[in-house]
Amino acid sequence: MTMGFVFASMAGLLTLGLPIAFSLGLAACVFFLSAPGVTPAFMIQRMVATTEAFPLLAVPFFIFAGAVMTQGGITGRIFGLADALVGHRVGGLAQVNVLNSVFIGGMSGSGNADAAIDSKTLVPVMVSKGYSKPFAAAVTAASGVIAPIIPPGIGMLIYGFIADVSVGRLFIGGIVPGLLLALGLMIVVHVVSKRRGYGQQRERRVPFREVLGHVRHAAWALMLPVLILVGLRFGAFTPTEAGAVAAAYAVFVGMVVYRELHWRDLGPIVAESLAATAVVMLILATANALMWALTWERIPMKMAQALFALSDNPYVILLLINILLLFLGCVMEGTALLIILTPILVPVITKLGIDPVHFGLVFVLNLTIGAVTPPVGTILYTVCSIVGVSVEEFTRELWPFLIALVAALFLVTYFPPTVLWLPNLVMGR
Repeated sequence: MTMGFVFASMAGLLTLGLPIAFSLGLAACVFFLSAPGVTPAFMIQRMVATTEAFPLLAVPFFIFAGAVMTQGGITGRIFGLADALVGHRVGGLAQVNVLNSVFIGGMSGSGNADAAIDSKTLVPVMVSKGYSKPFAAAVTAASGVIAPIIPPGIGMLIYGFIADVSVGRLFIGGIVPGLLLALGLMIVVHVVSKRRGYGQQRERRVPFREVLGHVRHAAWALMLPVLILVGLRFGAFTPTEAGAVAAAYAVFVGMVVYRELHWRDLGPIVAESLAATAVVMLILATANALMWALTWERIPMKMAQALFALSDNPYVILLLINILLLFLGCVMEGTALLIILTPILVPVITKLGIDPVHFGLVFVLNLTIGAVTPPVGTILYTVCSIVGVSVEEFTRELWPFLIALVAALFLVTYFPPTVLWLPNLVMGR
């Protein structure tokens, strides 16, 4: 009965529009104040214990690195490279938007950050070239799904920490799925652009020598994800230390190499990073308190038993989990779901023999797709507010992209080598 009140409280608070961290925290309070055998002090202990976890230091470091790379002269160089590679194709600027997310995603690790960057820089250019504003917004939001999948994704860090899974393998495992997402979205862009008459950015392909010039200009930026993956592969640093290395590298590139970042810029960047980190950590802390309550009431075990009662076929269980996550991703914030559901679902999939690295990619991809769908999609609202389109206009343009994203999700779900082949090759089984 107690947990019924907890879930009802959380649903009611979310419906009222209370921020997710406070909704989770107050729902946890309901449990700790009413459940027999526990005291409110346990809640405080669980929240504080979460913030003391050393691996989570990587989160503020990667957020800071992404902010520095964004403001340190990276965006223009990445845009130039993406334009040189795909600007000659049908729907050239929309194709550039998608490819830009592959490159920027390897630096920001956040779908919201990537979508915000493209909304401010690329969408105005697309609209000036004749693209409809809702279409440009839909392309931007859909391509934002790539960022948490291409390493280093912050969602992978959080999942790896909670599930006790190798973050290095998760990062490397995200490369192929990220490229599959980009390919699917670029196919949709081609089909829609051809039907609507959205033309190429230029008539001819850029000469190879000029492409190499763009690669050279963007090389320092492109080296960041490579540096992280190589360092993790050879044990040069831990995932936490990788965040610090990424932050230092970003400052070095912005100040010394590109010389577009100045000491006076660091204050606002630090303030922005601290605010973003505080939001993530508060959600982590309150969600961990609620997670403890779920464990106390044996909800993970009961949910596992319920799933096994339906079927013991791993493919059927994965289908059910996908449907559940796609639905929950539409109505709840992804980070909170990741924290709450990881300790519930990982024991289930482990008993079925599903690799937790493979499941981690499926899990994060599900929740990120949810972030572009109404009614609670965070990427959706980020893009709509910056671009200035209604949710209804946005949703009408999103459908073909959503079909491509879900198709990529099911390919990744039911063909594990898309995730595991590269980690097994690079890091061994």
